[in-house]
Order: sequence, then C-alpha cells, then structure tokens
Amino acid sequence: MPHYLQIGLDEALAIEKQGDAQKYADFVDKFKAKKTTDDCYTPENIMEAVNGWVCDEYRVDPARFVRPFWPGADYEQAEYPEGCVVVDNPPFSILSKITRFYVSRGIQFFLFGPALTILSGSTADMCCICTGVSITYQNGAQVPTSFITNMDAARMRTAPELYRRIDAANKENEKALHAELPKYEYPDNVITAAIAQRWCKYGVAWSVGRSDSMMVRQLDTQKATGKTIFGGGLLLSNRAAAERAAAERAAAERAAAHRWELSGRELRMVESMEAYDAT
Repeated sequence: MPHYLQIGLDEALAIEKQGDAQKYADFVDKFKAKKTTDDCYTPENIMEAVNGWVCDEYRVDPARFVRPFWPGADYEQAEYPEGCVVVDNPPFSILSKITRFYVSRGIQFFLFGPALTILSGSTADMCCICTGVSITYQNGAQVPTSFITNMDAARMRTAPELYRRIDAANKENEKALHAELPKYEYPDNVITAAIAQRWCKYGVAWSVGRSDSMMVRQLDTQKATGKTIFGGGLLLSNRAAAERAAAERAAAERAAAHRWELSGRELRMVESMEAYDAT
C-alpha cells in the first residue's frame, strides 16, 4: 500500500467516494516526492540553443558532443571518446569537482552553472560565460544560469547572442508549462474573491452587506457542463450588482491610466517646500 494511503486512508477514501477526481489527485500528489532541478532533464530546445551557439562560436562539430549528465548518472564512469566535447547541465553543487575532473584529463567542456557563483567553479584556465539567463524546468524552478568552459581564450565574458537564443527557447517552454486557463466572465450579480482582489490592487474601495448577498458555488447555467465558480462566489442583489459594476469600471480606468512620475528636480522642490513648512 502506498505510504500516502497509509497516512490518510480515511481521507483518501472519503474524497474518492465524493467522485471528485481532481481533489483525489491533489491529495495523492501531496505525498509524492517532489523533483529537484537535478532530477529534471534540461528542456530539449534549451540544449539545442546552447549546442547551436557552441558550434557557431567555437567551430565545433556537434558530432563530438557528449552528455554524461542525467538523473542518476555517474559522469566519472562515462565514456569520453578522443576529441569529444562535454556540453551538458551538471549538478551545480559539485561543479568545481566536475571541472577539475575534466581539466585533469584534457577533456574540453561547456557546462551550465549558477549565475551568481559561476566564478567559484572556475580556475585560471577556464572562462566564465556570464549570461544570467533564466531557465524554467519541469518542476517549475526558474534557475538563473551562466556557463563555464575551457574552450575560450577569455577569463570572463558576456554572450548576448547565447542569452537571446536561450531566452527565446525558455519563453516557448513557459507558455507550454503555464498554458493559459480558460477565462470566464460572470454577470454583475456574481462576485468572486479574485475579482474583488483585483479592485483592491487598483485602490477601489467596495463592500457588500449580508442582506445584499448570498453564497453560491455554481450557477444553474454551469450545471450542464459540470463547471463551478472556482473558490465560490456571492450572488448579489440588483443594488449591490450596480455598485459592483461601478467598481469594475473604476478599476478598469485606473488600470488603463498612465501614471506620470516626478523628476528628481521636482522631488527636490517638494522637499524644499516641506523644509520651508517646518520653519
């Protein structure tokens, strides 16, 4: 029996009997081991972007590339053919050990590394390619990344084109990972917490009394599709609905408005007025 059923068998059975598949899946997921970034494969299009740049920059035949790093792999026992180049995403926690291993064996490499501490894995005969580009992994982690290599004559450099290629690939991946959920609009007689929270963001004060509202979790028109009001909502009286519509218009106007900022000169003028008032 899986450990999550041992921990909460009664809860799991109760949810399952309710027939709510999503709630049951969410319950089971709470007890599953979460992937770390080291457990996730590097997105294929990210590797393609890096490989392409390395080929262009260092005139390396991609047939020479090897990838000894994957979850559970042992890079020290991997095969390294004569003239190979390691282009891969190793565990950042042992990057220094990895680079020393390759340097001691005369193996060329171009490796992913942590953006802010990329120098910590470097020695005098290596180059830090400072990109700081963010890479999103399957577990949702966003990792600012730079690179380290022993194929570059510089000690440290930037690579705007490498950044551009990776960033473009990463944006494609984020769209796939965070597919836009369907958006629903409700009549003025329905309000949800999400709608009210958006008004608060734009400084719109609004409230509704108990006599003008009642809890509702699903509209009659939603029943045929099996949809519900996510998180629940309030059914409003016509009076409260009119105030809701006014709040929505106010929030939309403030969201669309351009906010002009004071210049440094004008801020100093303000401060001088305050100083004058103080005297």
